[in-house]
Amino acid sequence: MSHEMNVKVRFCETDALGHVNNTSYFIYMEEARVEFLNQHKGESNTEDWKFILVSTNCDFHAQVFFGEYLTIETFIKKIGTKSFVMCHRMKKAENGTLVAEGESVIVYFNFKEQKSENIPDELRKALEESFQVS
Repeated sequence: MSHEMNVKVRFCETDALGHVNNTSYFIYMEEARVEFLNQHKGESNTEDWKFILVSTNCDFHAQVFFGEYLTIETFIKKIGTKSFVMCHRMKKAENGTLVAEGESVIVYFNFKEQKSENIPDELRKALEESFQVS
């Protein structure tokens, strides 16, 4: 089962060409990633946050402009021992046009010890419920 959220494009997220600046898509993915993880792990704060982003990318397919709404679908593509791959599909909410796709590699991480740890069974089960072949 994937997770969906909506965002409204703010003026500050556009560039001189009038469309959403490429860096804004990474902010949308971050918001979706945090919301997804909070939904599956419970609300977290910086003291008990256990995730570190080690890689992210985004492919752009269509332009988006100020005031438009996007639906961001988030799902899990791969689960390893200590990491997982999260995918994001960003579409125009009004008509479903795919505008961008991104992936993030996330490691389960102990910040106090400064080392990765195995994904706990409870979290693994929640991630498996959101597994989808992209």
